[in-house]
Amino acid sequence: MRKETAAGWLTAILTCVLLTGCGSQAAGAARTAAAIESQAGSTEEIADHSEEKAEKPRVVLQQEEMGKETERSESEAGTEPEPETDTPDPYADLLKDPEVMAANKIYAKETAEPGKTRIVFAGDILFDSHYAIMASLLKRGQGIEGGISADLLSIMRDADIFMVNNEFPYTNRGTPTAGKKFTFRADPKYASWLFDMGADLVSLANNHAYDYGEVSLTDTLDTLESIGMPYVGAGRNLEEAVRPVSFIANGKKFTFISATQIERLNPPDTKGATETSPGVFRCLDITKLLEVIGEARADSDYVIVYIHWGTEGTDKLDHWQTEQAAQIAAADVDLIIGDHPHVLQPIGYVGEVPVVYSLGNYLFNSKSLDTCLVEAVFGTEGLESLQFIPAKQENCRVTKAEGAEKERILAYMRKISPETAIDDNGFITAR
Repeated sequence: MRKETAAGWLTAILTCVLLTGCGSQAAGAARTAAAIESQAGSTEEIADHSEEKAEKPRVVLQQEEMGKETERSESEAGTEPEPETDTPDPYADLLKDPEVMAANKIYAKETAEPGKTRIVFAGDILFDSHYAIMASLLKRGQGIEGGISADLLSIMRDADIFMVNNEFPYTNRGTPTAGKKFTFRADPKYASWLFDMGADLVSLANNHAYDYGEVSLTDTLDTLESIGMPYVGAGRNLEEAVRPVSFIANGKKFTFISATQIERLNPPDTKGATETSPGVFRCLDITKLLEVIGEARADSDYVIVYIHWGTEGTDKLDHWQTEQAAQIAAADVDLIIGDHPHVLQPIGYVGEVPVVYSLGNYLFNSKSLDTCLVEAVFGTEGLESLQFIPAKQENCRVTKAEGAEKERILAYMRKISPETAIDDNGFITAR
């Protein structure tokens, strides 16, 4: 009886010990798994809330059977999260070399909004005090504010890059071109007004840059260089005249090329640059322009062509414009901006390339004319928007069009631009 009782008690004790041991091992494995799960969950949370770090490696649970210790990969468990590296700036080395940048007419630009580059274009301006527009500005005594409304000036000055056509030379020397109906020149002291209007770049590829002879063009180059105003479309020789101007903004390179078809005479009054003589970049023969575009395309993110072409005083396109627009677009540019006709002309598309055929006069004469600013916004993936901003040149002043006048100008642009849709705010899209 005692043996049976003792055996019973021994069996009970052994059973209890075994059960307790198994329970502890199971609980230990459960706690290990829970702790690892918790750590993995924490890792995921860090990865989800960090924009600057790569996803932290997850711990791998290796559990073959109950009773075996849970193991983690030492190599993975001990790895620290690696920080993400930003995409390298392809122009970082270039931006550190001011001599190379200056030699190649490349400028660094900080933009108002990260990732967006706003480029604004205007047409012809004139600072010759012998003509009504500048005479009126000087009489008013308000500088450039006396000729351009505050709302337009705000758009121009707030642009990351503002480009305008400088349709005259800066000089007090030379003689007017014989037989030419209109010849212009402005005192070099007024070149600073370009900064007052917010200009970042001026085009000299036009049919008035040479109005007072070679010296008037070279004086213009000297004047603009002395004040640090970038120019494009003319030079002391052909190499200089065809050289583009580039801006690096938001890690992208924007390259501007400017050329002129006008005058379409042989020989023209406005001399084209040669290997050894000053002049403008002429493109009636488009061969050199296409060559320059190709070179720019090879080392730029965006290429914009600002071209002097068309027939004065009409909104009808001529064959030189349509033929060259197709050739320029085929050379893989991003935007074509035209001027010279002194009036607005259609906005169209050649494939996916927008073409603003004529910006019209901007601040040029005493006539009452519809005009505009055009704003192009580039993002990280390319051209995001193109906007026509209606304005009016009247009484030797240019003002932003509002209300009924704005609607009238937009309706006119829609009528003459069948290839595009222009909404109530002037935003342009292809049909």
